[in-house]
Amino acid sequence: MSVGSLQELKQTLLSNGFEVFRTLGSRVVLADRVRDNLIMDSCVSAVFDGGLCVRIVLRAQTQDFPGESEEQLFGRVVVLGKPLHSRGYSEVERSVVPMLDPSDPSKRLDTWCEIAFQKRLSADQELHEELRYALHLAKNAG
Repeated sequence: MSVGSLQELKQTLLSNGFEVFRTLGSRVVLADRVRDNLIMDSCVSAVFDGGLCVRIVLRAQTQDFPGESEEQLFGRVVVLGKPLHSRGYSEVERSVVPMLDPSDPSKRLDTWCEIAFQKRLSADQELHEELRYALHLAKNAG
């Protein structure tokens, strides 16, 4: 397999049994099948930026740790992500994501402190193995 475009990446993922949740820019976000009729964002993406990367987003939620600061929550995510460093991942982004009430966007239901980790692959052949590894990781601190 040699991936030369985002569309080819998406097609190779589908043909190898992965479910696609959505495409965001250069990322193909994989789905997590919760039930037969419900899929959700898995927090795992295959990235095509001329080469291939795997991206994993880990988080800590304020509802799980009442009273903790954003700094403390990010500390929990750093601990959760420690095993990724030995596999060649590095931190690429930190975000504070408000979860708003869909029926009343003025109400905040929760806040997620997220860290995105990414690994550049040296060969296209690593992609499927690394995505399967990433899909089975715990993504939430707690």
